[in-house]
Amino acid sequence: MKLRELTKAEEQVMLILWQMGEGLVKEVIDKMDPPKPAYNTVSTVIRVLEGKGFIDHKAIGNTYIYFPIISEAQYKHFAFDKVMNNYFENNYQSLVSFLVKEKNMDMKELDELIALAEKLKNKK
Repeated sequence: MKLRELTKAEEQVMLILWQMGEGLVKEVIDKMDPPKPAYNTVSTVIRVLEGKGFIDHKAIGNTYIYFPIISEAQYKHFAFDKVMNNYFENNYQSLVSFLVKEKNMDMKELDELIALAEKLKNKK
């Protein structure tokens, strides 16, 4: 299945479901910051997410418990690849250059990034 980009509202619901593992619409709303959206609004977002293949449900009587079927790691990978392709021409030097310039990384942070990259490279 091909992943699609989430809207802000969909992403907010997914972040909560990834954290909770599963939950009722009411429980998702309870985890949201004020002002809390209406029950029907969240219910609609959840149905859209189900249609997109991000979540599924199990019925217990008249109650639906929703749970993610796309992991947070899968979506992070998709989102990162999209950013890399669209904004950094799939060039990691461009990404690191952006981080250093725009996020004011200091030498210590840059050295830590390089050490991490070398560590990960050696694991392969």
